Amino acid sequence: MILSELTGYLEQHHRVGLMDLAFRFESSPDALRGMLTILERKGRVRRITGAAGCSSGCSKCDPATIETYEWIGDGFGRNPEDGGRGALASS
Repeated sequence: MILSELTGYLEQHHRVGLMDLAFRFESSPDALRGMLTILERKGRVRRITGAAGCSSGCSKCDPATIETYEWIGDGFGRNPEDGGRGALASS
């Protein structure tokens, strides 16, 4: 699998669980995390974990089963400190 396939899948589905990606691409969650980290650094995806992935808060689930990634776009003008909205949106 190449990064462009992963990017296209996330762009099409908007929000996808790590385990769903692992099944879809027949890859290990750890291998996918490496590629997803690249997309996070570029500001194209955001990782959602914990309470956003599960509402019960029981901590019994494997973190990979509730780890979710959300497509947020091309990453241009995004700043994690302003929630990824960009400079114009915060004025």
